[in-house]
Amino acid sequence: MADLKARFEKAVADSKNLPEKPDNMTLLQIYSLYKQASAGDVEGKRPGFTDMVGRAKWDAWNGLKGKSTDDAMQEYVDLIESLK
Repeated sequence: MADLKARFEKAVADSKNLPEKPDNMTLLQIYSLYKQASAGDVEGKRPGFTDMVGRAKWDAWNGLKGKSTDDAMQEYVDLIESLK
Protein backbone atom coordinates (compact mmCIF):
# COMPACT_ATOMS: atom_id res chain seq x y z
CA MET A 1 0.00 0.00 0.00
CA ALA A 2 2.77 2.46 0.91
CA ASP A 3 4.48 1.62 -2.39
CA LEU A 4 1.29 2.28 -4.37
CA LYS A 5 0.73 5.58 -2.55
CA ALA A 6 4.31 6.66 -3.33
CA ARG A 7 3.89 5.73 -7.01
CA PHE A 8 0.55 7.61 -7.06
CA GLU A 9 2.14 10.74 -5.59
CA LYS A 10 4.99 10.53 -8.13
CA ALA A 11 2.44 10.17 -10.95
CA VAL A 12 0.57 13.25 -9.67
CA ALA A 13 3.85 15.22 -9.84
CA ASP A 14 4.65 13.73 -13.27
CA SER A 15 1.20 14.69 -14.57
CA LYS A 16 2.20 18.36 -14.36
CA ASN A 17 5.17 17.77 -16.70
CA LEU A 18 3.75 15.67 -19.52
CA PRO A 19 5.38 16.20 -22.94
CA GLU A 20 2.09 17.39 -24.44
CA LYS A 21 -1.32 18.34 -23.08
CA PRO A 22 -3.75 15.39 -23.22
CA ASP A 23 -7.10 15.73 -25.00
CA ASN A 24 -10.18 16.69 -22.99
CA MET A 25 -11.45 13.11 -22.54
CA THR A 26 -8.08 12.03 -21.18
CA LEU A 27 -7.99 15.07 -18.89
CA LEU A 28 -11.41 14.08 -17.53
CA GLN A 29 -10.14 10.55 -16.95
CA ILE A 30 -7.07 11.90 -15.11
CA TYR A 31 -9.27 14.18 -12.99
CA SER A 32 -11.83 11.52 -12.12
CA LEU A 33 -9.23 8.89 -11.20
CA TYR A 34 -7.38 11.43 -9.05
CA LYS A 35 -10.57 12.45 -7.24
CA GLN A 36 -11.69 8.83 -6.73
CA ALA A 37 -8.23 7.89 -5.40
CA SER A 38 -7.93 10.89 -3.09
CA ALA A 39 -11.53 11.55 -1.99
CA GLY A 40 -13.57 8.42 -2.73
CA ASP A 41 -17.04 8.43 -4.26
CA VAL A 42 -18.44 11.74 -5.48
CA GLU A 43 -20.84 13.49 -3.12
CA GLY A 44 -23.22 16.39 -3.56
CA LYS A 45 -25.52 17.39 -6.36
CA ARG A 46 -24.65 17.32 -10.03
CA PRO A 47 -23.86 20.86 -11.26
CA GLY A 48 -26.52 22.61 -13.31
CA PHE A 49 -26.54 22.66 -17.12
CA THR A 50 -24.98 26.14 -17.17
CA ASP A 51 -21.77 24.76 -15.60
CA MET A 52 -20.75 22.46 -18.44
CA VAL A 53 -17.16 21.92 -17.24
CA GLY A 54 -18.23 21.19 -13.66
CA ARG A 55 -20.94 18.88 -14.94
CA ALA A 56 -18.51 16.94 -17.16
CA LYS A 57 -16.09 16.56 -14.25
CA TRP A 58 -18.86 15.43 -11.90
CA ASP A 59 -20.16 12.92 -14.46
CA ALA A 60 -16.67 11.48 -15.05
CA TRP A 61 -16.03 11.15 -11.32
CA ASN A 62 -19.50 9.71 -10.69
CA GLY A 63 -18.78 7.09 -13.35
CA LEU A 64 -16.13 5.65 -11.01
CA LYS A 65 -18.49 5.28 -8.06
CA GLY A 66 -17.66 2.16 -6.08
CA LYS A 67 -14.09 1.83 -7.43
CA SER A 68 -11.64 1.23 -4.58
CA THR A 69 -8.97 3.78 -3.70
CA ASP A 70 -6.22 1.30 -4.58
CA ASP A 71 -7.73 0.50 -7.99
CA ALA A 72 -8.15 4.20 -8.77
CA MET A 73 -4.55 4.92 -7.72
CA GLN A 74 -3.21 2.08 -9.89
CA GLU A 75 -5.25 3.16 -12.92
CA TYR A 76 -4.08 6.76 -12.43
CA VAL A 77 -0.42 5.65 -12.28
CA ASP A 78 -0.88 3.49 -15.39
CA LEU A 79 -2.58 6.30 -17.31
CA ILE A 80 0.11 8.88 -16.49
CA GLU A 81 2.84 6.38 -17.42
CA SER A 82 1.16 5.79 -20.79
CA LEU A 83 1.16 9.55 -21.49
CA LYS A 84 4.89 10.08 -20.86
